[in-house]
Amino acid sequence: MDIHLEWYGPYLLSGLSEVGNEEYDYGVYQVYGTHPVYGSNVLLYIGKASQQTFGVRIQQEGWKGNQDEENIQIYVGRFSGKKKPSDKKWDQEITLAEQLLIHAHKPALNSQHIKSIRNPKLDDVHVLNWYSYRDLMPEVSGMRWKPKDEIDDHGYYNNDDDQE
Repeated sequence: MDIHLEWYGPYLLSGLSEVGNEEYDYGVYQVYGTHPVYGSNVLLYIGKASQQTFGVRIQQEGWKGNQDEENIQIYVGRFSGKKKPSDKKWDQEITLAEQLLIHAHKPALNSQHIKSIRNPKLDDVHVLNWYSYRDLMPEVSGMRWKPKDEIDDHGYYNNDDDQE
């Protein structure tokens, strides 16, 4: 399954009203700012706005009070396409895209989905990032980020069959 995300931004925390709060304003978002170890202007967090808009969800994250809150930048990724999928499918795809992007990029303030991917639905997911995707890779494949021992179970790298 290909998931195309069109990224827009940057938005400041004070400008989240620019993101909009329309009923279709859901997707994945990235937060950039200062981290005490990694420095300033780095990818801090990848999140999802699934059953609430970007404006509502990002405000809940508690970015106000961050040591450099006036310089926090937010990028929002909306699904590309002419036809809106069902809410259930939309929610599933947002969740899969978020999991894969977190695992592949390992943002400083995310802890979930970083160590390994255990969701078999991600095997066939391919996220393509368009426009202002900032520090994200342009393409991320679920198969590419699976642990090798899980790939072996499917026979892709089974070297035992090749030995003479």
